[in-house]
Amino acid sequence: MAQSLRWRLWAPVAFGGGAAVYFALKTEPPLWPLIATAAVAAGVWLAVRRLGAGRAVTLPLMLLACLALGLAVAKVRTERVTAPIAPAMAEPTVVEGWVLDVDSPGDRGHRVVLAPVRIRGLTPEETPIRLRATVRGEPPRPGEAIRLFAILNPPPPPASPGAYDFGRNAFFLGMGGTAFGLGETRAVALPEPPEGLKRTMAINAARFALAERIVARLGERTGGIAAAMVTGHETWIAREDLDAMRDSGLAHILSISGLHMAIVGGFVFFGVRLGVAAWPWLALRVNGKKIAAIVGLIAVGSYLVVSGAPPPAQRAAITASVAFAAVLLDRPAITMHALAVAAMIVLLIQPEAIVTPGFQMSFAATAALVALAESWPRRVRDMGVPWPIAVIQTGGHWILAAVTASFVAGAATGPFAVQHFNRMAMYGLVANLGTSPIADFLMMPALALGAVLEPLGLGGPFLWVAGKGVDAMLAIGHWTAGLPGAVRTVSSAPDYVLAIAFLGVLFVCLWKGRLRWLGLPFACAVLLWPRMETPTMWIGDAGTNAAWSEGGRAVVVRPGVRAFAADLWSRRRGLELTPRAAEGWVCQRTACAPTDGAAPVALWWGRREPDAVQLDDLCRAAEVVSVRAVVNALPPACAERLVLDGVDFARGGAVELWRGEDGWRALWTSDVRGDRPWSRIGDPDGEG
Repeated sequence: MAQSLRWRLWAPVAFGGGAAVYFALKTEPPLWPLIATAAVAAGVWLAVRRLGAGRAVTLPLMLLACLALGLAVAKVRTERVTAPIAPAMAEPTVVEGWVLDVDSPGDRGHRVVLAPVRIRGLTPEETPIRLRATVRGEPPRPGEAIRLFAILNPPPPPASPGAYDFGRNAFFLGMGGTAFGLGETRAVALPEPPEGLKRTMAINAARFALAERIVARLGERTGGIAAAMVTGHETWIAREDLDAMRDSGLAHILSISGLHMAIVGGFVFFGVRLGVAAWPWLALRVNGKKIAAIVGLIAVGSYLVVSGAPPPAQRAAITASVAFAAVLLDRPAITMHALAVAAMIVLLIQPEAIVTPGFQMSFAATAALVALAESWPRRVRDMGVPWPIAVIQTGGHWILAAVTASFVAGAATGPFAVQHFNRMAMYGLVANLGTSPIADFLMMPALALGAVLEPLGLGGPFLWVAGKGVDAMLAIGHWTAGLPGAVRTVSSAPDYVLAIAFLGVLFVCLWKGRLRWLGLPFACAVLLWPRMETPTMWIGDAGTNAAWSEGGRAVVVRPGVRAFAADLWSRRRGLELTPRAAEGWVCQRTACAPTDGAAPVALWWGRREPDAVQLDDLCRAAEVVSVRAVVNALPPACAERLVLDGVDFARGGAVELWRGEDGWRALWTSDVRGDRPWSRIGDPDGEG
């Protein structure tokens, strides 16, 4: 009986499972068989239900129909967003286009989002709709028309087999490539842009101007954090502050998502409701709760526009809108059914969200908190208790609730943080408990008021208050990140284990009664599952860098080159990234080879093919030889060596190698990624 109204909550779970199956496929399925299967499955479920069959029959049919619908909707979404993807061009080219927005900075400079108009060497049909360009000097502003001499590439592939697929994410964002600028940008005269593009650039220009004003008010360090939380622009955030926020478990505050939408929407809702209640004439004539919900909806929509509407903010806005809609319909705003409706809407619009860390962590945390609210004992208020004791009791109750909520949310998101980011912030609970009151009651409300009033020149006092909150948050983050053992690196489990953990978390949250705890061991699967054997080495895409495992360390051949990819691989395998020793190596401008067996790999990253003598030296130095160029002939010294060249990297991307008794075993990125619409591989030197 306790589950009678809970079965429908599994519909979005099954729908998301169907979408996840689609993204796990190695080859692209045809469209019409998926649509036909979904239609048949839905039709059978509805027909059997109409005949009055019991839940034992209709429930499996409902889940099967939702699974098939998830598969079909994911395929339809792929067909809808399919757009040209830039090829890996052998020579630099000229890109002319409109600056759509200023993106977060990369390792090699500022980045902007371009709407290309012309690309030399590409026809209009081959020209991507959007590009992410790395530019030199100060970034151009949204709305400017620029010419850029750049290296053009498709979006970057995963850094290692099974790692996060940046190319897939870019595909669904409409980002068809990357451009790495080789010189200063220049202004150029272009045809008048379409109205939609002109409107988007105007909004983004206003957002960037607001971010600049916040930074001017608060200074680059404090203002950069504040601007990121208001407009999404991370241009001014210092690397050391970003690292401290990650290591302390506070990085989620920088990304505009559910927390920000909840605080802004909730602050506006309760503020408007209090204002209506304080005006007796108005309170007697209108429903203050519904007026507050309408204004809350407007606030959430406005914040979505100001933030630039990144996918996490869109998902958070949908969830908040469902809660406010429930208030307007006289339904409870925070229930598991409301969350299920929000999840289903998000997945219908963005089925690709099911494979993103943000969606998984956000909805797992929210489901856990709603389940906590459902089971939290209702405290009976004592009558006649002296006010000092009442204050102490209320404060203790609030502290207990805050600690419990932070612990539950952290536990629910833990499997995803370990699997995707391979790091555990050991003092994250402490940092979040110290920061939550500041963020909830001081920083975010003050930022909201300051952002609204700043265009009128009146936001100074509120931004000053918000700045003090940002400074306090940074102090907590740096202190926590500096504690001994603040971060623990944990290797990723096999991909299918995350699905087991996700189902375990959902079972604990959605099931009623004590049997829910049967899902706990499954929820912990990512932490408990045996890891695969550590690879002997990793070679990045195009063979521009490599690392080998040695005593729990990942020793990298070229420190500082493709550092993000090397760091991502080492963390994914639970290794500590360290540079190679200076001695024991012979390195030239385009090659590095070990001496006296110092390492199992030799690296040639020059674009031209090594001559016979150079290749002979490389093969004599190491068991594995990585050559970026295409090798046409091998000298005798390479007969018993594993030689990987440009043909291999063009086909497979990055590779992991295991040494066995029968030789070397390889796992390429393309083996895991498959042949999908987003799986084109480019040249890493041209990625921004």
